[in-house]
Amino acid sequence: MSKTPDATRRSDRSRRAILDAALALVGEVGYNKLTIEAIAARAGVGKQTIYRWWPSKAAVLLDASLALAGDAETEAQWTGFPDTGDLAADLKSVLRATVDEFNDEKYEAPARALTAAGATDPELGARFTELVLGPQLALYEARLRSARDAGLLAPDTDLRLTVEMLLGPFTYRWLMRTAPLTHAYVDALVDAVLRSAAAPGGRTEPAPGGVG
Repeated sequence: MSKTPDATRRSDRSRRAILDAALALVGEVGYNKLTIEAIAARAGVGKQTIYRWWPSKAAVLLDASLALAGDAETEAQWTGFPDTGDLAADLKSVLRATVDEFNDEKYEAPARALTAAGATDPELGARFTELVLGPQLALYEARLRSARDAGLLAPDTDLRLTVEMLLGPFTYRWLMRTAPLTHAYVDALVDAVLRSAAAPGGRTEPAPGGVG
């Protein structure tokens, strides 16, 4: 007796094929030239299949970006933002991993295209910020808050501003290609930002013996 086809599994395969096709195409042709028809052709599905799940190409790209972020976390065996007690080391660890991801061709082209698309499509930009960037920024803020509570940062440290001081130059260098994005660069960036936010005494890691 033949087995009944697994509709759920087939549906999941189709959804993943569509997301992968959207990421590949947006990296190849850019957001403005991306079409639902092209995504459907690349994924091997009918365009009505796409419209059954998503109302627009922006919605497809949003889900594709979430899948891409999830893949990156899985490959890096992401277990959450580290909190070893050494703030500088923790920030450098995360930013070094981000450098490796942004320099990986698998992620770079789609990420650049999605960033550009978000700048020109307000709906996509807002949703991308809400679902992807916002949670990432919150993780940085939470780690900085822990350091501030431990007395490693000045009590009046603006957490969001400090996060933006870290990620703004990082993003600018990557987007504009003003210079290579390297581990040495993010190490220097972390040191520079933390010097400006350090608590009196200048330490951003526990003192020997556990005394801050």
